Parts: sequence; C-alpha cells; structure tokens
Amino acid sequence: MYRIGKPESDAVAKIIENGPYFRYDRGNACDEAERLLAASLGVEHVCLSSSGNTALIAALAAMKLGPGDEVLVPAHAYLACATAVVAVGAIPVIVDIDESLTINPDAIAETVGPRTRAVIPVHMWGLVCKMDAILEIAGHHKLVVVEDACQCVGGTYRGRPVTTWGNIGAFSFNAYKNITCGEGGAVITTDPIAADRARCMIDGCHFFWNGQPEGVRPFCSAGTRSSVFSAAMLTAQWQRLPEILATMRRQKAMILEATRDLALQHNPCHDTAGECATHIMYLLPDAGRADQFAAAVGGTILHHTGRHTFTDWEPILKKRGAHHPAMDPFRMAANRGCRMNYTPDICPASRDILRRTVSVPNHPDRTDVERNELIRRIRAAGE
Repeated sequence: MYRIGKPESDAVAKIIENGPYFRYDRGNACDEAERLLAASLGVEHVCLSSSGNTALIAALAAMKLGPGDEVLVPAHAYLACATAVVAVGAIPVIVDIDESLTINPDAIAETVGPRTRAVIPVHMWGLVCKMDAILEIAGHHKLVVVEDACQCVGGTYRGRPVTTWGNIGAFSFNAYKNITCGEGGAVITTDPIAADRARCMIDGCHFFWNGQPEGVRPFCSAGTRSSVFSAAMLTAQWQRLPEILATMRRQKAMILEATRDLALQHNPCHDTAGECATHIMYLLPDAGRADQFAAAVGGTILHHTGRHTFTDWEPILKKRGAHHPAMDPFRMAANRGCRMNYTPDICPASRDILRRTVSVPNHPDRTDVERNELIRRIRAAGE
C-alpha cells in the first residue's frame, strides 16, 4: 500500500454515519465496489472476499478442482498459492520459474501429467506472466487457468488486465499490496456459474440473501465475505490506482535510464508497459555478487524473502494439509496417484535464479533527492 488518507476515512465515516452496515443490504458498499472493479476490468463478475487467500480458494472451488487433481504452481510465489490448492482437496505440483521470476511456460509443458487439471500463473512482484504462451499450453492439455494476481493489482499483459486472461483470477488487497482495504480479496471471472460457485465458497449463506441461481446448488463453506467498511475503503483506493502505477512506472524508467550504461543485467520482463513497477530486479552473475550488490543498494535477495519460495513452505514440504488427518488431502485415497515430491532440492534452476536476483523496491512518493541517492548507490555498486 502506497497512499491512504482522507478519501478512505471519509468513505468509512459515511457508512458509520448513514449505513448500510450489512453485506446484503440494498445499496451496500460491497456491491458498489464489485461494480466498479468489474467495469474497470471489463468483466461480468467480481466477488469480494476477506483476503487474497480466500479469493484464491474460492476461485479454485469455482472451477470444481478437488481431490484427485494436480494443480501446477510456481516455485516462487506466496505460500498461500500452494495452500489454497490443498484447501480445496487438490495437490500442488511445484514448477520452475524462469529469469522473469514468473512460471516458466516450458516447465509447465514438461510437468503436465495425467492427473494435472489446472495451472496457477502467479504475477509476482508486480511482474506479469507470459500469458499467451501459458494459454496455448493450457489449451493443448485442457488445463484450467487460475490467475493469481495478488501482487499485481492494476497490472496488464499486452494491454489486457491480469485476472482476465485465464478462466478465473484473484486479487489481494492487504496492507502490502499496491492498494489496500486493510485486508481483502476478489475473484474475477466472466463465467456466471463459476461466479456463483465462488460466491457460495466465500459465503455459504449467500443464496439466502440473493436467491439461488440456476445451475448452482448451495454447498457448505466457511464465511469469508467482505465487510462494507473494507469495500468502501477499496473503492477509494481503486480510484488512486492509475496515478500510483503511472508514477511508479515513470520512477522505474528514470532509474533504469540513469544506470543504463552499467554492466548490470535486469531480469527480463514480459511487458514493461503493463508491469506494476513495484520493484527493480537485478540478476547478478553469482550468489556472492548478489549479496554484495544487495547490501550496497539496500536490496533483497529473493531467495531470502521467506514464504515466497517453496523451500520455506513448511506446511507443504511436511505435508501437513489439514487440522485433522481425515481431512488432509495428502492422506486422501483419491490423491494417492498425485505427485508430492516435495524436497528442498527440487527446482534447482529456480533456486539458482532466486539466489542471484536482487530486488530494489520502488515507491511512487520517492523524492528527487531519494531517487538520486538510490541511483548513486546503484552506480557505485554496479561499476
């Protein structure tokens, strides 16, 4: 989250003073936010939830993924990407990333097996996946594509918003994202049946308030719906997003231009105009050089971010899939034929890339003095 202030507090205060306070009351802020996001993204359905994690779980459930299914996930993603798969009873299969820090399309093609039913391209660090190549492979193998854009709110690929390329997508709006409502998420789809299944997964009581649509029977689920206060804050934040992204893209371009003459390699980007520019990524020749560069410029080695790389996904590596053994997908008979080869030494290509990649954060409110100082440090470390 980069900017927050009076528009957000005014939006929340308006509800406190006037209501409505309940998610399903007429004229509630959740419906307003969903309409705004849908219009901005050019989709039919946006379903708010309590977090990006619950949105991703709802998206997977909406596509009827469950026991017996493998879902391909990248080796570098927030832990919730893999645990969401387990939450619906399916098994995550970890796939290599490439130097773009997003899932490698070639690795997807090589990893697809007889039980593979879906792939989750994760638009990490505001960077966008190579969606056309991924969709071609998914189409060939009849895979469901669930876009995880929790770290890429506002990003586009070839002019089209992320979350609108695959069958369904998910956003996160927690305090560490481009925009925030404190905690929140959203499912995005053009499929009306999938949208109603997502709404039921988000709130099993949804149909009591909005009626039961054709084609979807209510099923039991946890209550993870959004509050009207979060939605009101999100509406205010969403209106800030275009200007925030434009400023960050401009800042990043200025930094890259000022250091273009240096012998520094940048991680390749699939769409420089569409990425969120939240970070500047440098790919160093080896881990030792990466450590030195990170210390000099104030960057972070991506392998050391914790919880973003599969080597730190303890619940997955230890195969602890539920609070009760009978509900643990790793122990279910339906999943016995699924691949669960989770060891810290798999995906060596990903681990090598992540040990050599230094992330330097960007910020829309960085002053000229701060930007020039960062450029000075980068030049000193890169010469």
